Amino acid sequence: MTGNEIRRKFLEYFEKNGHKVVHSAPLLPANDPTLLFTNAGMNQFKDVFLGNEKRDYVRAASSQKCIRAGGKHNDLDEVGKTARHQTFFEMLGNFSFGDYFKEDAINFAWDFLVNEMKLDVNRLWFTVFEGDGEVPADTEARELWIKAGARPERILPFGRKDNFWQMAETGPCGPNSEINYYLGDEPENPEKNHPKWVNGEGDTTMEIWNLVFMQYNRIETAPGHYKLEPLPAPSVDTGLGLERMTLVMQGVSSNYDTDLLRPIVEFTAELSQG
Repeated sequence: MTGNEIRRKFLEYFEKNGHKVVHSAPLLPANDPTLLFTNAGMNQFKDVFLGNEKRDYVRAASSQKCIRAGGKHNDLDEVGKTARHQTFFEMLGNFSFGDYFKEDAINFAWDFLVNEMKLDVNRLWFTVFEGDGEVPADTEARELWIKAGARPERILPFGRKDNFWQMAETGPCGPNSEINYYLGDEPENPEKNHPKWVNGEGDTTMEIWNLVFMQYNRIETAPGHYKLEPLPAPSVDTGLGLERMTLVMQGVSSNYDTDLLRPIVEFTAELSQG
């Protein structure tokens, strides 16, 4: 399956499930001084999440072009160290603006990956927010993954670094649940397909999809001091890396070996040879 086919399949799936397909926003965000570049699919919907803007739809899906080369979400230092990072990439996403929440978001993700894309469930791992002094543990997401079909031992708790998402220092945020995929040769071998690789070193197990449960708005109360306020309506923001999903579907070991990026690499190599 080509990268273009994966993008089309994702958008068609969510359109079939009541989502409005929205064009990618410009890489330079409009009217948002907190961002230098568009770094996520939810950027163009920020005011919708905050309740400051209304659209004629409550569900959306997009394939957003993103740059992460600075700021809070900076992948620049990871490029060349891993097989899965780029400064520019496409983020497939589905969004709910006060419509559905955790249960439907998790069911959509499971259905798309397992039933539509036919991924091996033995290769899938899931993470949830373990909680801290400010935000409680997301036990609801854990139970919903089990209800959808995930094995309990494949659902791992992590802290704020991995499982609490915010766009910038201020703005919409909330706990998130990540879907990870084991890329090794022995998915049935627990010594190889091991939980230590989830959010661990290397590319053995790789995050492919992040489901963010937008519940809060982070505001600055004084210089360097912040607090969380509930959003007007709990919402959903997800991001599935197109290049990573293409890596999985094409059975290659690097984003740069997919049909999305390999032609660019080969063309650049030809130019360098004079």
